[in-house]
Amino acid sequence: MSLGTILPAGFRYAAAYAGIRKVAKDDLALIVSDTPASAAAVFTKNLVVAAPVELARRNLRESRGRVRAWLINAGNANCATRTGERVALECVRSVAKTLGVQEQEVLPASTGVIGVEMNARLIVDTIPELAAALRPDSFDAVAAAIMTTDTRAKTAFAKMKRATVAGMAKGSGMIHPRMATTLGFVMTDAVASPAELRAALKKAIGVSFNRISVDGDTSTNDVVAVLANGASGFKPGARALEGGLTEVLESLAKQIARDGEGARKLVTIDVEGTATEREAETIARTIANSPLVKTAIAGSDPNWGRVLAAAGYSGVRFDPRKTDIFMQGMAVCRGGLAAAFSEAELTRKLDESECLIRFVIRGGGKGRARFWTCDLTEEYIRINASYRT
Repeated sequence: MSLGTILPAGFRYAAAYAGIRKVAKDDLALIVSDTPASAAAVFTKNLVVAAPVELARRNLRESRGRVRAWLINAGNANCATRTGERVALECVRSVAKTLGVQEQEVLPASTGVIGVEMNARLIVDTIPELAAALRPDSFDAVAAAIMTTDTRAKTAFAKMKRATVAGMAKGSGMIHPRMATTLGFVMTDAVASPAELRAALKKAIGVSFNRISVDGDTSTNDVVAVLANGASGFKPGARALEGGLTEVLESLAKQIARDGEGARKLVTIDVEGTATEREAETIARTIANSPLVKTAIAGSDPNWGRVLAAAGYSGVRFDPRKTDIFMQGMAVCRGGLAAAFSEAELTRKLDESECLIRFVIRGGGKGRARFWTCDLTEEYIRINASYRT
């Protein structure tokens, strides 16, 4: 399927280089709906919040969930600075004036280094060029412009009968969304009210972006948003809308985990047999965030004891004597004790680019959860030891 047939109708995109990055690579992007779109968004739960997040929340509330544009910059988080609020507001006002829309219908998002003052003029002076470049087929250009340490752009698409869903995201490090650094934007030409979008997004985000971790760090700038402009004239039911969003967001979430800074392997963790889904998620999240588990996977070391130990300190009560662990489909632990398996064979299997860990509590409840993470390599340290410089 060509990109033109995948993209939802009624949206335009543009990217440009504003000079925010140190290298000459697009660092400013604009997503515009031709008509006022219903909108919903989830934001970081970090106590330290970037100025664009504060302004986006306020504008979304004041517009009652009606949005015309997202302005996104990469290279500077506009967080923990003296001028952050003024910069965000000045940039939003400039977009609103250029597009001829209401100020509260424009929402900002930023990603990049924290604590460095951002020059608003770099953005404001580039906005006319950006607006003039708006095109329905520049989706990929925006997906590339919002990247920071990402090694690849992240996009995903889904169909809902006569409507289309298209999403893009960035994220590679500082990934632990509890809604890392993560920005996600989903567009659909389906008909949906802001309330319907909020309900669908809440459920979809719970089994996608809130089920990934690269390093356990929650960003100050996280936002995942969805816009529905109704250009297709098709109104999906609640289940179909949730399904379309979940398909796109789950794909984007897995792409982020796979592209974790320095990562070589995507790790899927399945937990089952807990009393509740929340307990299963807690165990899976704890395993995913264990540096010892992640480094064992990096070294293709079948060290199942680290998985069991991580589950044990998760805070969820379970009986280790009823616990089985599987790695790459091979039983490595039965009833909390070592199972008979070929370490050489499992080591070869762990050399693959994807790793599956199953943690099963026999005779337990119906709670289950799936979580995604990545291995932890020396390259993660190299990237983050010099990120600011």
